[in-house]
Amino acid sequence: MADIAAEPAAWQTARATRNGMTLGLAVGVSGLAFGAAAVASGLTVAQTAVLSLVAYTGASQFALAAAIAGGGSLVAGTAGAVLLGTRNTLYGLRLAGLLQVRGMLRLPAALGITDESTAVALAQPGRAAARAGFRATFASLYLTWNAASVAGAIGAGHLGSPTAFGLDVVGPAAFLALLWPRLRDGRAERGVAVAGAAIALAATPFCPPGLPVILAAVAALGAALRPATGEPAGRPPGEPAACAAVAGEAG
Repeated sequence: MADIAAEPAAWQTARATRNGMTLGLAVGVSGLAFGAAAVASGLTVAQTAVLSLVAYTGASQFALAAAIAGGGSLVAGTAGAVLLGTRNTLYGLRLAGLLQVRGMLRLPAALGITDESTAVALAQPGRAAARAGFRATFASLYLTWNAASVAGAIGAGHLGSPTAFGLDVVGPAAFLALLWPRLRDGRAERGVAVAGAAIALAATPFCPPGLPVILAAVAALGAALRPATGEPAGRPPGEPAACAAVAGEAG
């Protein structure tokens, strides 16, 4: 991290842009799985496309499709999807000071807040690189996810089970890869990750989809309430440290 922070700002921005675009393309392909699952649950191709365009939050979209496929009502499925998507609100609070988006641009910026764009932005050593990484991840992931969703919906009858291709684990795997340097270097981050995972696993058998992830944030809240011990080594004063709260979301 210290080596990256010492690079010229232009190099940091270029690296963040490249990483964001690569991650967006890799994770966006999992939209094939959502498109197939959505049509299999009873949604039309048009409904699937609109849901990806407007909602643009993979976990919530999968939760909605699963609820409908299981015989649940649209209201119940939507409630679970909204609950699962509330974690993006926490991300938004963390990113507001970092991105400093003004005016009407806040609306598309809010749409672009996902696990991946948040992780890329917070992994950068400088503010300019964080903004570049966020924009690159949003653009590549949004376009790829929507294109893949439509392709998956159209070809649902020919794809078979999406899980047979392992597409359902692309997003979590990529997110864990982004978090790994933080977990490796920070003892506090590892503690938050373990505690968050334990809370989510313990709550899963007893709570509806989405709620265990929200409860896992309690671990990050506990860490945030601890007295600050200073800036991490290698980060310029005043620059934001990575948000440990995202560690509890990787599951």
